[in-house]
Amino acid sequence: MDWSERVDDELVDNLRAWRRHLHANPELSFEEHQTTTLISELLTAWNIPLERPLQTGVVAHIKGTKPGPTIAVRCDIDALPITEENRFDFASTRPGVMHACGHDGHTAILLGVAKVLAQVAPEIHGEVRLLFQPAEEVLASGAKHFIECGVVRDVDAILGLHLMSGIDVGKISLREGPVMASVDRFEIAVMGSGGHGAFPHQTVDPIVVAASLVGELQTLVSRRVDPLEPAVVSVGSFHAGNAFNVIPGRVEISGTTRALSEKVRDMLQSELTRITEGHAASHGGRAEVLYERGNPILKNNSVLVEHLIPAAAATVGRENVVRVPPIMGGEDFAYYSQTMPSVFAFIGSGNAAAGADFPLHHPRFTIDEAALAIGLRYSLEAVERMASFTGSLPAGL
Repeated sequence: MDWSERVDDELVDNLRAWRRHLHANPELSFEEHQTTTLISELLTAWNIPLERPLQTGVVAHIKGTKPGPTIAVRCDIDALPITEENRFDFASTRPGVMHACGHDGHTAILLGVAKVLAQVAPEIHGEVRLLFQPAEEVLASGAKHFIECGVVRDVDAILGLHLMSGIDVGKISLREGPVMASVDRFEIAVMGSGGHGAFPHQTVDPIVVAASLVGELQTLVSRRVDPLEPAVVSVGSFHAGNAFNVIPGRVEISGTTRALSEKVRDMLQSELTRITEGHAASHGGRAEVLYERGNPILKNNSVLVEHLIPAAAATVGRENVVRVPPIMGGEDFAYYSQTMPSVFAFIGSGNAAAGADFPLHHPRFTIDEAALAIGLRYSLEAVERMASFTGSLPAGL
């Protein structure tokens, strides 16, 4: 019996109920205590051994009776600091916190994987390790913490997925190579010499310097990056002064850079610093740059992608397996992809008729819940091809 055939109506109802409970009770990064408790209680009820290497998050171990590889499957469990605008009866009950990125659905899917694999454990060769990972949404990165704790030290390959409202429900995207961008953060302090707003000639106005710098930074993409190389430089905050008639002495701005190649990533860092310092100096001021590297580029292993395309095809039909272009959003799953063969799939969850067409991180983001069963069936098909008597790791990994 194919493992995915165990996804019956009762389990699909469970997926929906788990997702809605998590959606109504979101928790921020590294604060997912109730979520961790729920996951632990369900896994314990299914007699699945587990560990908690961090204060939040869970690692489950489902071992077969025969030797074989160790395959990890990962989900993220944290929510975002966003006030939800949906009016569902399961909308967030916590002001200012919302599952606006589908992590509630990802967690429900991995719980479904756990429940099915507990039933078919004798058919598993090796181990399937389930990572309910905290803190994907912050640069501190739960993935980094899991790796540093040794959670994936002996893992042969890892799988992950993301529900995507920009892809129609019923479609799955799998592609080799870069899938999501690096995520870096910069903070810039522009210093001048403040004074009375009536006498600007007696000051070095840092607001003017910083305002023109925002435009100047866009030349990084338009004039310094190869037009065929994707790159993003975005300023997200600009803070200066607190009185209408006072020119402040300092302006603080922050933003993010994104890239799909390490060469471009390195260039953005060095050039952003050079341009910022030179721009401020040319106006008689000075600037300090704090540049922090976050998630690396998420890259899918080409051999493993080819091995798992049949899993996606078995789930939604070959005609519905697509290759969407890489996106400039980031994912800390990228840290796993740096250490072992990995595949990160996009599961379509978009449906305009159901109101599930708002982008990720939008206060009205939601999913077509039909995507939950699709994500579960794909995950089971993928794992079965790698950890059962009918499957194996592909040659060349």
